[in-house]
Amino acid sequence: MASMFIATNAIRAALVASLWAATAVAALAAPPNQSPIPNFAPNSHTSWALDQTIDDLLPPALGPGPITFDPAHPYIPNFRGVQPTYRVADLTNPILQPWIRERMRHANDEVLAGKVPFRARERCWPIGVPGFVIYSLIEGFYFLQTPHKVTIINPGGPEVRQIFINVPHSADPKPSWYGESVGHYEGDDTLVIDTIAITDKTFVDNYRTPHTTKLHVVERLKLTEGGSRVQISVTVDDPGAFTIPWSATQRWRRMDRGPLSETPCNENNANYFQKYGVATPTADRPDF
Repeated sequence: MASMFIATNAIRAALVASLWAATAVAALAAPPNQSPIPNFAPNSHTSWALDQTIDDLLPPALGPGPITFDPAHPYIPNFRGVQPTYRVADLTNPILQPWIRERMRHANDEVLAGKVPFRARERCWPIGVPGFVIYSLIEGFYFLQTPHKVTIINPGGPEVRQIFINVPHSADPKPSWYGESVGHYEGDDTLVIDTIAITDKTFVDNYRTPHTTKLHVVERLKLTEGGSRVQISVTVDDPGAFTIPWSATQRWRRMDRGPLSETPCNENNANYFQKYGVATPTADRPDF
């Protein structure tokens, strides 16, 4: 299957960058008689990167949690000073329905046999939701905030999400790579994002956990520590794939590396495709 996002990613990134000055340089100001809202883009240099230096959804304090690595085959990411490893999923997690477990067992067997596993960031594919919050280890997430829409961009694809503010979901949205996201603010520190209609071509995480188009994800992005961190709480429900709703966490740290720039995935990952013999994503037609 070809990613319909790839053909227009470079154009999209250039357009987003050109719109920055009009939408994100100045801090958001609340309309008269409205309480302040969280500002994730206080200036054009602000971005957010994983604070835990591990691109996994992390377990919540209580209750069912996300898929993590098999204890017999620990996952070691890059930048740890030791040999990194590929992911082997822990299939004992009770959230998995039998058909999901068997599909993931096949993926595990391929990794253990020496094959390179699928990872959206390396293959230049959209990662979907909730995987978007762990799309990359070190590249930052940029926000464009207007009164009616929040756009979140990771330049590593580039990958772009749009969250429409204070509106209901459509009656019957067509499944897409990042689904239909609507949101609202809670107080002056939290953005709540409710997403449905996510195509089942994506995975829930970097462990290649499948899902169905019934997937429903709620994310809460909360500014903490004086605006230097974003605490992320995720709730996932998919009665077609999981035995029970489950939750996860992650955290981003604020960076000020510079304004959004273009980083086309196909160009940066060219050596990956050549080295491992993986097909480069292409599109027969544009996605618009």
